[in-house]
Amino acid sequence: MKIVVKLFHEIIIKSRPVRKLITKQLHYNLENILKQVVPETKVYKRWDHIEIKLPDHLPHDTQINVKEKLACIPGIDFIQVVESLEFESFEQLIALGVEQFSSAVTGKTFCVRAKRKGKHAFTSLEFERELGGALLAEGKAKGVKLKAPEVELKVEIDGARVFFVKEKIKGLGGYPLGQQESVLSLISGGYDSSVASYQMIKRGVKTHFCFFNLGGSAHEIGVKQVAYFIWNKYASSHKVKFISVPFEGVVEEILKTMSPSVMGVALKRMMLRAAEKLANDLALDTLVTGEAIGQVSSQTLTNLRMIDLASDALVLRPLIALDKQDIIAQAKQIGTEEFAANMPEYCGVISSKPSTKVKLSAIEEAEAQFDFSVLEEAITNRRLQSIEKVLDGVDTDTSVSCVQVPSVDDVVIDIRHPEEQEQNPLQLTNNKIIKIPFYSLATRFKELPDANNYLLYCDKGVMSKVQAHHLNLNGFTNVKVLQLPS
Repeated sequence: MKIVVKLFHEIIIKSRPVRKLITKQLHYNLENILKQVVPETKVYKRWDHIEIKLPDHLPHDTQINVKEKLACIPGIDFIQVVESLEFESFEQLIALGVEQFSSAVTGKTFCVRAKRKGKHAFTSLEFERELGGALLAEGKAKGVKLKAPEVELKVEIDGARVFFVKEKIKGLGGYPLGQQESVLSLISGGYDSSVASYQMIKRGVKTHFCFFNLGGSAHEIGVKQVAYFIWNKYASSHKVKFISVPFEGVVEEILKTMSPSVMGVALKRMMLRAAEKLANDLALDTLVTGEAIGQVSSQTLTNLRMIDLASDALVLRPLIALDKQDIIAQAKQIGTEEFAANMPEYCGVISSKPSTKVKLSAIEEAEAQFDFSVLEEAITNRRLQSIEKVLDGVDTDTSVSCVQVPSVDDVVIDIRHPEEQEQNPLQLTNNKIIKIPFYSLATRFKELPDANNYLLYCDKGVMSKVQAHHLNLNGFTNVKVLQLPS
């Protein structure tokens, strides 16, 4: 199986040295990700594309997995699954084309589209006409149709090699990850911060995650799931960090010492101060937030300015001019909408009368009453983890019953993300399986019949234990965890 990767459009305006660096980075990223799926993968750099050689006769599921991985790697315009062959004459080239495309045009209208590089005794148009005529002569096709055909046959000729395109898949675009500097993204698990983090990754920026915990362990677990999902789907070629900062004490101090009119801005300023120190520890100069103009009272231009004054770090806001519906649409596109829709709102500083134009003198006067040792304590007690291990041990405080072999009457609930459910369906012989993603379980479980015994399932067992523990605490004693043998 051979795949041709076409690089993002902007590369054509880069100088030759920069172009080489960008191609080298994408080559590294492709190898790093694909060899985790197919260890025998070979990746070759070319001037205007990258070729990927995979073993022949790959299982269908593995082929799908490879294509899905490629579609989510930043820096790719599109990918083509091709049959690559060599030819010695024009007649042989036409014969190869008939062999490759004969079955594809049976009973359908078609046209041939060719691109050609190098010196040949024929033009691209002549090749298109000859191959189209040869396919018509077989008598299987319905006919040639240059506008809106049922099948478009794409061929690329490069010297003595020809690529017959069997499938074309749109890429993510953007820049290869690692080509730009690194940033620390403030993530809450909602629509905005998740999309903002994705936007930076797509632009080739290595993105670490910083979470300010306002809602306890349940909030932290949910945000870790979101951050892991984004990294695993779009950025797994690079290792990044996840930092969790306990911020309940900071919120409490704000509530005790400050006027309601400045609370929201004060909280954001405290987060920015803490994030700057954490970024410095990772040798980072830039912070990222999901703020958009006017979305809430703390996001007016005046208040954003007041927030920025609390830190010397560069603060990027990739969503600054987007409408909320555009952000939600993008969250749906990248796969984080369901996470965000079911993420509880942990608004630690609730004010009935927030100011949309906080004055610097007012915020400085309020902060003069604030005990900054509370902020320092929160920074000191931060937890830093590698993103690939971010879910390890999150259930250290849970104690639930686990079974390896379910009883016939047990109902199994697959709580994985819908994408995981689709890619690797759970199959059991004797048990009913229902699908309720973990982020919907708390609200939907109470609708299930009380008479059944339920077993929660996920790949690692981490979220299953956490969710079962929470359900047990809420009085649902008919919930256990299914841990299938490895």
